[in-house]
Amino acid sequence: MGIFSKIKNALKKTRDGLSGALTKLFAKDKIGSEFYDELEEILISSDISVTTAEEVVDEIRSEAKKERLKDKDFVTDLLKDVLEEKLTEAEELEIKYPAVIMLVGVNGVGKTTTVGKLANYFLSKKKTVTVAAADTFRAAAADQLTVWAERAKVRIVKHEEGSDPSAVVFDALTSAKAKGTDVVIIDTAGRLHVKAHLMEELKKMSRVVERECPEANFYKLLILDATTGGNAINQAEVFDEAVELDGIVLTKLDSSAKGGFVISLCSELQIPVAFVGTGEKIDDLEAFDAEEFIEAIL
Repeated sequence: MGIFSKIKNALKKTRDGLSGALTKLFAKDKIGSEFYDELEEILISSDISVTTAEEVVDEIRSEAKKERLKDKDFVTDLLKDVLEEKLTEAEELEIKYPAVIMLVGVNGVGKTTTVGKLANYFLSKKKTVTVAAADTFRAAAADQLTVWAERAKVRIVKHEEGSDPSAVVFDALTSAKAKGTDVVIIDTAGRLHVKAHLMEELKKMSRVVERECPEANFYKLLILDATTGGNAINQAEVFDEAVELDGIVLTKLDSSAKGGFVISLCSELQIPVAFVGTGEKIDDLEAFDAEEFIEAIL
């Protein structure tokens, strides 16, 4: 299965809902004020925020009026172009080496699984990888990460349960520097974004990375469960305030019918989506492509 096929399959639920609604809308064969009101409602029902949906519809209405065109294909192509523009308002994330990547997020979004997938992704790019088991609170978290590290065939640095997460990060960085490792991926404990002391812990780990590896490119990626929909924007805002996010990894995209929130996320918060999980296997992770994403949902 090709990359585009994986993305398309993962977004099937979102596409079925959005395309079905658009087909019914166009079947009315009248593009006027009522049409644009309904188009806005359809976008919002796909979890595109009200603000972004209004902006998208205003741009389409303005362009269609200027061109004096009311053809279905023209409006559809215009919708694709405008949505892609919204997705690319956040500058694309380019990973440079040596890289330290810290994954953050709430509980249950798939951080540990994503560590394994990212490790496999960088190995496919001929890079060496070490993973750090800095989730020292969740029972058996390090054991779970060890399974993924073994699947990906990469080194893992871990401590006893209950250890200081920053100490794990320190040891992983020390080991990686000694071996000239290209990529260090840090797994962190899931935390409710309303818990200030847990956010402080993330800041402490960030300081360790910046102090011990000033020469490395440090990326903080938020793992978001796509089924969360529009509520994911609230999570992103709080984590961004705490650690200044560089990008987002979307998981469980294949389980969501409301993938539209990604468009609002990129447009309103200026945080790019870096990777997308397209399934449960270790190679089910793709670098995000805005054009592919839009083609897959429309």
